[in-house]
Formats: sequence, C-alpha cells, structure tokens
Amino acid sequence: MGSSVVEAIGGAGWPLLVYAVLAVVVAAGMIGLAAVLGQRHRDLTTATRYESGLPPAGPLPQRFSIEFYQIAVFFVIFDLEAVFIFAWAVGLRESGWRGYAEALTFIALLLAGLVYLWRLGALDWGTSSRLRRRRRLGP
Repeated sequence: MGSSVVEAIGGAGWPLLVYAVLAVVVAAGMIGLAAVLGQRHRDLTTATRYESGLPPAGPLPQRFSIEFYQIAVFFVIFDLEAVFIFAWAVGLRESGWRGYAEALTFIALLLAGLVYLWRLGALDWGTSSRLRRRRRLGP
C-alpha cells in the first residue's frame, strides 16, 4: 500500500509524504507526552479563576456584542491593506505605470468591499440598525 500511495502522488512526491507523516508523528508525540508527563492538580484553588494573580473581584464579565468583533476584523483587514499600499508607495518608482495600475485596481477592490459591507449594514451599530435588519429579514 505504501508504494501505491507514493506512485499516486508521483515519483517526486515522496518528500511531501514523508513530511506529512513526520508532522503527524511529532504532533501526536507532543500531545501524548504532555498527557503522560503533565502536572495534575486536584486542589480547589488551582481550579478557580484569577485576575493577575489576585482572587476574582466580582462576577464574570458580560459578553461583547458581535459588532465589536466585526469592527475588529474589518480593522485588521483594512489595516493590512494599508500596509500593502505603503509597500507599493515605497517601490513606486521601480514599479512604473503597471504598478500604478495594479495599485489602483487593488484600491478599487478595497473600495468595493467597503461599499458592500456598508450596504449590507455590517458597519451600522445601535438599536435602529438592528430594527431595520429585523424588518428586512422578517420574524
């Protein structure tokens, strides 16, 4: 069976197969060693939560609404694009007109994504936007 897998991958694909097998063996070995050699605490004090090494100051914090996470993801996405645009601006002279056209295409795609999110209502916050979405989607 082993040789048929290598033949199916191709004659030059055996390093990939060896790498995959080694990755699985190393990951399983690390998990197995942690389970066998890891510490086990049965004390009540080790199971309680703590805040910076101190006992808890109050009840558990409330959950954030999904809008906070959406804005965080949008920020990371558009911030990454700003890094790409900055890198393009640094190499502007070497990239020439073709690089300029590619950057304009990239910015146009970003703008299209922003307009799509805006039209979808993903950037709207507050109760009025939630009510509009509910009316649109139905009960």
